[in-house]
Amino acid sequence: MSPASSGASATRTDARTTTSRTTTSRRVSTPVDDRMAPGGPGYRRMSLALFLAGVATFALLYSTQALLPLISADFGVSASAASWTVSAATGALALFVLPLSAVSERFGRRTLMTASLVIAVAVGLLVPFAPSLGALIALRAVQGAALAGLPASATAYLAEEVRPKALITAIGLFVAGNSVGGMSGRVITGWIAQEWGWRAAVGVLGVVAVACAVAFRALLPAPRHFTPGSPRPRVLARTVRNHLSNPLLCRLYAIGALFMTVFGAVYTVIGYRLTEAPFSLPQGIVGSVFLVYLVGTVSASAAGRLVGRLGRRGALYLGGATVVVGLLLSLADSLPLVLLGLVLITSGFFAGHAVASSAVSHTAKEGRAQASALYQSAYYIGSSAGSTLGAVAFHAGGWAGTAGLGMLAVAGVVTITVFGSRAARVRRRHLAAA
Repeated sequence: MSPASSGASATRTDARTTTSRTTTSRRVSTPVDDRMAPGGPGYRRMSLALFLAGVATFALLYSTQALLPLISADFGVSASAASWTVSAATGALALFVLPLSAVSERFGRRTLMTASLVIAVAVGLLVPFAPSLGALIALRAVQGAALAGLPASATAYLAEEVRPKALITAIGLFVAGNSVGGMSGRVITGWIAQEWGWRAAVGVLGVVAVACAVAFRALLPAPRHFTPGSPRPRVLARTVRNHLSNPLLCRLYAIGALFMTVFGAVYTVIGYRLTEAPFSLPQGIVGSVFLVYLVGTVSASAAGRLVGRLGRRGALYLGGATVVVGLLLSLADSLPLVLLGLVLITSGFFAGHAVASSAVSHTAKEGRAQASALYQSAYYIGSSAGSTLGAVAFHAGGWAGTAGLGMLAVAGVVTITVFGSRAARVRRRHLAAA
């Protein structure tokens, strides 16, 4: 073999050796993703734990909504006064969700969620013994503030502990727990209250929430990927300021709040409408009306396909139009038409909410946790405002007043969406000109 051939062979051998070492080095240095995934250890326990947390959260949060006529009669107060038992809880949650999202950065997601549930269920066991409406409203405000720790931490926990491909499914299970808790809490309290009164109904719900909280703590796997941080107020304030200076995010926050204003107003007042003439339904049947929530679960899951066909703005227009048709049908003195109206209001609301909330995550390029927390704050502010204003409108003008308030809120959604469409066209023209 010639020296040249020998040198070339040695060079090839060295190259193969180098390549082999590089490949081996890459194999060794490539980190193994040990986060949870479907079929893997801990995933089912985690899914069930967060599902039960969602059930407990929304069952407690809206525990008095289906019972407002009975609370009004017990304390001798108007619908607008009794509605504060709902508004106080949702309003406190809206105020505390952003600060608690920062607290979870320091003490951990599981720790905050556990503390939130413990405080909320403890207060829930005191609610049946409230001696006055003022005491009841105060207890409900504390309960709402405590429950803010769940939405503030659950999504962050999932993002840290679940593989990206399984994240949407895991979040979907938590949201499903929310809807099931909101629905079942109203249905259960309706039937129990019909026989033993509203105090017994919220007491039973409190015991159910205790069981959910215990199971949640026992099932939820300990976090393995959480890194404690020191939430600096200046950094948090700067992130929030940046989000609030983003016109698109602000429009999405407003749309979420307005959709929830309609929903909160309708479901706070519907119990009064159905227990009065011409319907005069018993409390158990009124509570069962909240089974309509199942329609919303379906429409929310179909929102992605709707956006694919109509675009985000088209889906928002369709959701708003569906809500308006439902409000118009609900004005009739026919129970089937009222129920059909509730179906349309619910499906339109959940579709609009799903579109707006998903757009927030898509729009925010950094600080997504704070962007989502701001959306949740706006969402629950809308719920609180809808509960109170819907009851005031009902007291002033009957169901027509509540429906009119809902239509004004939808008009706000349409106006904001039209403005956003025009702003997008102007931006595209400027980019084309540049």
